[in-house]
Amino acid sequence: MPNKQSKVFFCLLVLAVGLSLLTACTFQQKNEQATQKQIDIPEGVFYVNPATTRENISPLVYGINHGPWAVITEQTLPLAQAAGITLLRFPGGNWGDENDLQTYHIDQVAALAEQMNSQLSINVRLFNGTPEKAAELVRYANIEKGYAIKYWGIGNEPSLFATARGVPDYGVDQFNAEWRDIAQAMKTIDPEILLIGPELHQFGSSLESSPKDPAGKDWMTEFLKANGDLVDLVSIHRYPFPQGRGGKAATIEELAVTSTEWDQIIPYLRSLIQETTGRDLPIAVTEINSHWSNAIGGEATPDSFYNAIWWADVLGRMIVNRVEVVNYFSLHSNPSIGGYGILSRSTPRPTYYVYEMYKKFGNQLITAVSADSHVGIYAALRDDGTVTIMFVNLSDQVIRKPFFLQDLTQFEADIWRFDEFTQVEMIGSETFVSGEEINLPPQSLTLLVLK
Repeated sequence: MPNKQSKVFFCLLVLAVGLSLLTACTFQQKNEQATQKQIDIPEGVFYVNPATTRENISPLVYGINHGPWAVITEQTLPLAQAAGITLLRFPGGNWGDENDLQTYHIDQVAALAEQMNSQLSINVRLFNGTPEKAAELVRYANIEKGYAIKYWGIGNEPSLFATARGVPDYGVDQFNAEWRDIAQAMKTIDPEILLIGPELHQFGSSLESSPKDPAGKDWMTEFLKANGDLVDLVSIHRYPFPQGRGGKAATIEELAVTSTEWDQIIPYLRSLIQETTGRDLPIAVTEINSHWSNAIGGEATPDSFYNAIWWADVLGRMIVNRVEVVNYFSLHSNPSIGGYGILSRSTPRPTYYVYEMYKKFGNQLITAVSADSHVGIYAALRDDGTVTIMFVNLSDQVIRKPFFLQDLTQFEADIWRFDEFTQVEMIGSETFVSGEEINLPPQSLTLLVLK
């Protein structure tokens, strides 16, 4: 039978456990209340909250495509270096499925990437390619030369092989088997590389709007089922215009509304990845521009000023949707082959300046809300705690709305501007009163850097 001291100890123990449980429950309840607490955002305003949970912005969203058809000269190299490009995808487009990459190609682009302080992504040949040739490129680049190229893709837009390569029965089952054989051969040489795939064309925001093979099978779903265990980044391509082969170039009004599609495309792809593989694999948009054609000279073609405004908003939406890699198409193009390069023969095209603006953006995403469908707002913190806020006015009108910065009654900021008349300049500093109107010029980027 227990003695008196044992009884006292037992009672004290029960009391201590009870108090611990009560404290834990109270703490959990307070945390749940704090989590559930919503900050009331006034309607019809621009709003930024620097105190929200911060998510790191992938530095690789500032990537670009490059290929053997393009030349960076002594005139354009300083521009390429100053753009802040973080990842070169090589060779962009279908060149790599029409030609064998040679070792001197890799040497040349590795030297360019080093000059630009950029990482490098290589796509090996899939169409008429072999596992042995792909493995040899990995061996040469990473073992023999020590380039330590981390990102590798296999082929380009296999979802078009049936129509563009003269193989009418080429489908996802054949692709999955070929992709896997090449991927395993490459990984055998260097297990540390990260594989990007499947590089599908014109991926959409639903099962119905995404590419199907000649047998009607969904390319992305079947790829993830077969190779979701090997792929490290899930990649897609998209060009909203022209719509249909030989279609006309977009107007400003037509292009303006397409940036919002990324708020449906990326969440759909993310949910499909999770549902099919059980994992949250990173997403890469490895080719993107406003037009897949060689369009040039139009009001909204890739060489136009408006293309730059559109791209700034698309890039902001990619950041908000946590895309890991974004490769714009492309670094350079002579006017004779199209206006899609951010660099022409010797000068930058307007979209080049979007990268100049985003170089000043922070690297930790914070909450930003726009009350106007024509204006995108993207906000971030720099490492030193500086708040940066990007406004993208897609409309042809001045937009004025109250602007609230949470928990501040007034603040001072440097104002950077890019518009049709200003090529990325700090136009001054201003003291803002939270809740007062901010004026955004037509078709412009405005970056506030808080002091």
